[in-house]
Amino acid sequence: MAPTTGDVVKGTLPLLDDRPERLLVIVAHPDDAESGIAGSVAAWVAEGSVAQLVCCTSGDAGADDADTDPLELARLRETEQRAAADIVGYESVTFLHRPDGALANDLALREQLVRILRRFRPDAVATSDPRAFFHAGRMVNHVDHRTAGAAAVDAVYPAAENAMAFPHLITAEGLAKHHIGRIFLFWSDEPDVAVDISATLETKRRAVRAHASQLREPASVDETLGQRAASERARAGVDAAETFAIVDMRGDG
Repeated sequence: MAPTTGDVVKGTLPLLDDRPERLLVIVAHPDDAESGIAGSVAAWVAEGSVAQLVCCTSGDAGADDADTDPLELARLRETEQRAAADIVGYESVTFLHRPDGALANDLALREQLVRILRRFRPDAVATSDPRAFFHAGRMVNHVDHRTAGAAAVDAVYPAAENAMAFPHLITAEGLAKHHIGRIFLFWSDEPDVAVDISATLETKRRAVRAHASQLREPASVDETLGQRAASERARAGVDAAETFAIVDMRGDG
């Protein structure tokens, strides 16, 4: 379930003026990236960015029926995610097959993420804000969202740029250390920049609709996403927006 962070953003946010050239998006579940930042990624890809997506789990616990076969559900959700990723314009999707609802920010997960970071060598990473435990005083942020965000941040620094972190990635796999310039934190209660998605809101709607297994009220998807995007109108001065807290490390490389 996507947080409704637009309700708690205060003040006027500037529009992002420089898109990432190579972006790795790291999320907990299939559909997180679509409900969170599909508009921004689609806009950036349309302008020439290259984006890849990593899902730490395959969403095998994302059903209301306790008799659901988790393996069948995981296969379905991976299929839905690939279809959504094609709509947005991702170059690739990687599933790490960690357990849904029990995601752990451990060395094994960080090694997987560091391997992908060093192989793809992005200049930016986007992930869910690990600081967000609650949203607007009425919603608890899913533990997997917080964990995926924390693991992504820990993989970016210090691990990806530390030669002694997982040294076998260098000695055995030839994956040299790599510095990532920016982290884009979405679903944040402390955003400091907005991205205009007026031209890609319909793309976001189509991508979210691709996750049919997760839509309890499919008919309301367009309206709900429109309301979320429009909630940023006054804060960003555009018809539809997505917001981020940005960690800018471009002077530290």
